[in-house]
Amino acid sequence: MNSTVHLRPMTVADTSKIVTWRNKDFVRKNFIYQELFTEEGHLSWIKNQIEPGHVVQFIICLNDGREIGSVYFRDIDRENKTAEYGIFIGEEDAIGCGYGSQTARLALEYAFGTMGLEKVFLRFLADNIGARRSYEHAGFRLIENRGEKVNLKQGECQVLFMEIDRNAWESAPKAGALLHRSEQEDMTF
Repeated sequence: MNSTVHLRPMTVADTSKIVTWRNKDFVRKNFIYQELFTEEGHLSWIKNQIEPGHVVQFIICLNDGREIGSVYFRDIDRENKTAEYGIFIGEEDAIGCGYGSQTARLALEYAFGTMGLEKVFLRFLADNIGARRSYEHAGFRLIENRGEKVNLKQGECQVLFMEIDRNAWESAPKAGALLHRSEQEDMTF
């Protein structure tokens, strides 16, 4: 199966798009941090997190050129070779189309190949069944006996954790070549 998405590095020029996507109710309700984003806050994120290398962030692009969301690795620990994975699809009609799973595979290829990570983890709200399925399709596995409760606008919510390590990633059967040469170039800085 060929990927219908590719990733390109996020830039300052993407700020208004990121803020718009992240502030949509259907996106915010699935995040632990649910406050409204601002352009100033996002520019601060770029300056304090992305520029020093604590975060690597991409824009998710369909092969027809449409941009639909963002994927990132945060809290990158270069010594222990770990990072936290995050994603959001900001275009409602793009949810449930398989783009999240494809994006995760591309991002993990970048994490284990280019970044040299050994383990990637994520957290998600337990009632976000679509996200869980997407993560499982990409190879993430639930971390048993690890979870937490958080109080959000919608009440108390359970947070679950998943992870994938390099060995599991490398031994998993791949569904065809996901990166084409032009897409590999998009993923470099």
